[in-house]
Amino acid sequence: MTDAQYQAVEKHLRALHEPAFGRPSAIREADVSPDGRRAVVTADVLDELVGVPRSAVYTAENGRLRAVSARGGSACWPRFSPDGRMLAFLSDRARAGVFQLQLLAEGHFGEALATTKVPGTVEWAHWSPDSRRILLGVAGVGADMASGQGSGQNDYAKAERPAWYPETDTGTPPEQAWRSLWVYTVDSQEVGRVSPEGLNCWEAGWSGPDAVVAITSTGPTEDDWYDGVLSRIELSGATKTLLTSDVQLGLPVGSPDGRYVAVAQALCSDRWLVAGDVLLHDTTTGSTKQLDTAGTDITRLAWITDNRLGYFGLRHMDSVAGIIDVPTGTVTELLATSSHCGGNSFYPDGAFTADGRILAIRDNYALPQQVMLGDEVLASIAHPGTDFLRSVAGTAEVVTWTAPDSLEIEGILCRPEGDGPFPLVVHVHGGPIWAFRNQWAMRFSWVPFLVSQGYAVLNPNPRGSSGRGQGFAEQVFGDMGGADAADILAGVDAMVAQGIADPARLGVIGGSYGGFMAAWLATQDTRFAAAVPLSPVTDWYSQTYTSNIAGWGIRFLDGDPERPDNQVHHRSPILHASKARTPCLTMVGGRDRCTPPGQGREFHQALVAQGVPSELVVYPEEGHGVRTYPTVIDYLSRIGGWFERFMPA
Repeated sequence: MTDAQYQAVEKHLRALHEPAFGRPSAIREADVSPDGRRAVVTADVLDELVGVPRSAVYTAENGRLRAVSARGGSACWPRFSPDGRMLAFLSDRARAGVFQLQLLAEGHFGEALATTKVPGTVEWAHWSPDSRRILLGVAGVGADMASGQGSGQNDYAKAERPAWYPETDTGTPPEQAWRSLWVYTVDSQEVGRVSPEGLNCWEAGWSGPDAVVAITSTGPTEDDWYDGVLSRIELSGATKTLLTSDVQLGLPVGSPDGRYVAVAQALCSDRWLVAGDVLLHDTTTGSTKQLDTAGTDITRLAWITDNRLGYFGLRHMDSVAGIIDVPTGTVTELLATSSHCGGNSFYPDGAFTADGRILAIRDNYALPQQVMLGDEVLASIAHPGTDFLRSVAGTAEVVTWTAPDSLEIEGILCRPEGDGPFPLVVHVHGGPIWAFRNQWAMRFSWVPFLVSQGYAVLNPNPRGSSGRGQGFAEQVFGDMGGADAADILAGVDAMVAQGIADPARLGVIGGSYGGFMAAWLATQDTRFAAAVPLSPVTDWYSQTYTSNIAGWGIRFLDGDPERPDNQVHHRSPILHASKARTPCLTMVGGRDRCTPPGQGREFHQALVAQGVPSELVVYPEEGHGVRTYPTVIDYLSRIGGWFERFMPA
């Protein structure tokens, strides 16, 4: 990377962000009052290209976004009470990184009322059906964070300890590292814990006014989430297991009258990335059945009435929303669009009014995020900076190709104006169970930047991706780096055959599982001129004994680290380094616990030993991915510089 490359990236990012300094630049977590008269979102706000964006709560009204939360600190997770009289949200304005509940009364969008504090930081909050109580999901000090949160630990007290203070690990998580459930009562302003000791509660929802349903585990580590069960917890603390599963459970919600409990069941590779089938449990009979959602992988559930269940999800490349009439099983589909719904959320998301209208944040590669109630645009993040990005980011289109076994594979091709062939960068998503969407800037800053520099970027959804049912997702299980890698290479072949890609200038990039795939492809195929693995797994053996999701890796590989002749060894890129010819730039975060930084160092040193051009970059204060400025500028500069060096546009 050169100074000129750094300055070019800084200029690009300033052109995008400076017009929105102090204003919303990305939005998520949309909610709407039951009558549909008011809508709120959480927005990321950059005041300058320093540090991480703060978050704030905004209303969407009269075509604009208006701040609700106080400027000090960050705020998120706005939720209207079912009676529409109050707005709850979370804020860390009293202590950075420690979120507590705030309340605003109807018609008083100004200074919020700080409620009774709980020990830890509140991650989410849900109103009871009668609007009298608020359920709080509380993470203690040292609780594991999901990869989507940046990995690491929720250790907001670390900054207060001296630099010499040691990191200790006894093999048993400390008592304060668990996640628990608390209930705040609005009238009395009292708060009390409802989940028992020894039960970790990952997410939950109300089941009637006097009980909750939660995804729970008997341990608090990130790996424990994969074995979570569905539990019903009385406000007295009495707990009963309702459902267990061979795969993962998520999105638990109970009907307002407490009779039904809905939950998503899916094979998942990451907490927070749940897209699957809907199971309905009847608490009066104890029976459970699967609901028909017309081929949609469900990513959000919300009860509208006692018998009407709203959902958001994805089907192939479309965002879908609808309502299920539970007694009859009838599905009314309200939305099916090629645009993304959910803003900066990983999957389609949104909210419902009492009469069944949809509030969602919609966007696509060329359309900045808009808050929409039905077909009405309430507000948009569009500004001169988004106009700039649209002018340089080229176009995006859905493309398909055939895998070696004749399975059709889908993806999104982003490319500059003009005729090919272009230098092509294949961008592999994380997970592996996730999916690229037609989303503003493709959710990754390097995609529109590379296009602006003259590169085409192929974003494939190989087998294992979500949106095509559990059977499609399960095809990656036990075969990571196998048929899914062949799907990706077939996509490259298709782009070359169509004259879109220059076969002499092919590159690959990816983060997390995509980082593994970028490293893996560089050792399995010599066609790539450059590779950029980001936060990768490169050695499944050492990953097993250093990661906080070691059990996930072994389960998905169907491997055993104590046996030499199995997938742990066959699918580790470092053990194939002698086959590599592709120059690799490997970038990792020093605080990453999901894919620890040693994974990148092992791969780098294995390539150097084989005489393959390699560079390792470790960002000491970053976790799973890079989120802090000016680190983001450096990160993007190195990515662009690496491809320019080995496969110039």
